[in-house]
Amino acid sequence: MSTYKIIDHEYDVVVLGAGGSGLRAAVGLSEAGLKTACISKVFPTRSHTSAAQGGISAALGNMGEDDWRWHMYDTVKGSDWLGDQDAIEYLCKEAPRAVVELERYGVPFSRTEDGKIYQRPFGGMTKNYGNGIVQRTCAAADRTGHAILHTLYGQALKQNTEFFIEYFALDLIMKNGECKGVIAWNLTDGTLHRFRSHITIVATGGYGKVYYSATSAHTCTGDGNGMVLRAGLPLQDMEFVQFHPTGIYGVGCLITEGVRGEGGFLVNGKGERFMERYAPNAKDLASRDVVSRSMEVEINEGRGAGKNKDHINLHLDHLDKTVIDERLPGIAEAAKTFANVDVNKDPIPVVPTVHYNMGGIPTNYKAEVLTLNGSEKTVPGLMAIGEAACVSVHGANRLGSNSLIDLVVFGRAAAKRAKELVKPGSPHEKVSNDETDKCVDRFDKIRNSKGSTKTSELRLSMQKTMQSKCAVFRTEKTLKEGVEQIRNPFKGIEDISVKDKSLLFNTDLVETLEFDNLIRQALTTMDSAYYRKESRGAHAREDFNKRDDKNFMKHTLAWQDGNKVKIKYRDVHSRTLTNDVQYFPPKERVY
Repeated sequence: MSTYKIIDHEYDVVVLGAGGSGLRAAVGLSEAGLKTACISKVFPTRSHTSAAQGGISAALGNMGEDDWRWHMYDTVKGSDWLGDQDAIEYLCKEAPRAVVELERYGVPFSRTEDGKIYQRPFGGMTKNYGNGIVQRTCAAADRTGHAILHTLYGQALKQNTEFFIEYFALDLIMKNGECKGVIAWNLTDGTLHRFRSHITIVATGGYGKVYYSATSAHTCTGDGNGMVLRAGLPLQDMEFVQFHPTGIYGVGCLITEGVRGEGGFLVNGKGERFMERYAPNAKDLASRDVVSRSMEVEINEGRGAGKNKDHINLHLDHLDKTVIDERLPGIAEAAKTFANVDVNKDPIPVVPTVHYNMGGIPTNYKAEVLTLNGSEKTVPGLMAIGEAACVSVHGANRLGSNSLIDLVVFGRAAAKRAKELVKPGSPHEKVSNDETDKCVDRFDKIRNSKGSTKTSELRLSMQKTMQSKCAVFRTEKTLKEGVEQIRNPFKGIEDISVKDKSLLFNTDLVETLEFDNLIRQALTTMDSAYYRKESRGAHAREDFNKRDDKNFMKHTLAWQDGNKVKIKYRDVHSRTLTNDVQYFPPKERVY
């Protein structure tokens, strides 16, 4: 440790991550008068929230009658009854207020002719408890996440949030089961920083890059999840990985569900609108797990499109050019750039692509991280929000446009709870250097690794294994092979090579630290999937093709210690906050 310069900081609250959830929390914390630091490994407006296209769900009722209870029903059903209903109620009740708040902050939403926020239909969003399609997804053309992110960053600056940009968070500082802050590496000058805080909020996003083909940015490595596992805490529901139906074939770039919301439709190689067979009512706007599996079945049974019959065609060429220009301009641009397609004339070739992680750090609806050692006690000083967290409002499958509302509702909830727990300017408890030394020793060991295997080789091995053994359809055989094979790249860390030993913008070291985070999540994902002997939401087992509510109506908890993963389970919260409504799973799947 003596070879590294460590700079100390003290804050009331530290937020890790500057995406939508991190920035919304930072805004609320700073508004409450709490001294707040926001740490991000990329410039805030480069965070992955900017890639969210379609919109943000809230029962505003601007385009027809709507009700938060209908939104809740859809979310519980979309989660395949694995979502915690108290958290889902909180999400759907708070959603309209949260969106109006974003509007007042300055988010430039698209507008109706009478000046209201424009709302479009989205997969799984219905009216009157499943009886008809509702327009619930508030949109800023097809750049909604981009608009929200930039607006929140401006508000955070206005409220004097202190930003530490291009800092890589290494590990949490823990003392007697409580979180006391975080250690971070400043990429620009090579110094290590110790941030002491009364509350640390993990908002580091998902871990999509554990897979080979994903809509995620290269920065989506689940760094917060890796830190939580190293702190001896569990991750929840890691087996539930959402494949978005429409990633551009051969590239993975996302084509928003908003395309289908505006009237686009999927066609197989025979020219058939096949979704009518799989989801007669919702058709192309069925939930993402249903559409992805339907597309895979069409391809696997030889009805795919193209020379090799290995993709599906998404048509928007029947839509009015004005609709495309006003509501889907980014999609038209992406299709031209990545597929060389003019959407006004030709279909976009698409395949299911990894898009979202339902699993993550277990929390309650107040954003507090749970210990789950036989109870649901919270970890003092630690919160998690956004895709890094598992509240769980998405359960086994997230509905489109529920991610952005998750970010702002629970980012707001975290700030509200922190305000209740922390008195501004309270003194910090003295913490020994043991935890800091442990983190720095790990950092130094990785930095000075002199093995013979490149990080890129181990990462590719991990991604290929996840892509082939833990994909849209899973079996006992593929998962068992995956459980064994995923240990190989994990073991490879012992022989890893980091050739660049510098501390300034060392991308070799950054990628190795990210791989260390990713491979831990790969282990927990594969093992969690293997032990869940049913099909539910995004977890589709061909050998256990029915949902098993008797044995698996529960959340998976996974602790990682070396190459060993310990699996336990906790009950789903099936009671709501108010007990006004309660949704039970039907005996059979209903789409």
